[in-house]
Amino acid sequence: MSSRNRVEVPEAKEALDRFKMECASEVGVPLTNGYNGNLTSYQNGSVGGQMVRKMIKAQEEQMAGK
Repeated sequence: MSSRNRVEVPEAKEALDRFKMECASEVGVPLTNGYNGNLTSYQNGSVGGQMVRKMIKAQEEQMAGK
């Protein structure tokens, strides 16, 4: 089965990986590069949720002219 996750801008993959690791660290999830099958769906979801929260905050700040 192939992955459906794809980066629209391949040059951004490294930055997205760093962002994901930063968010995982902030919520206390021991994320590693590569396979993370040992993590629970709750842990993975908390990383994704943190990423979304930070992206929304950044967009709100940009829209407010900060």
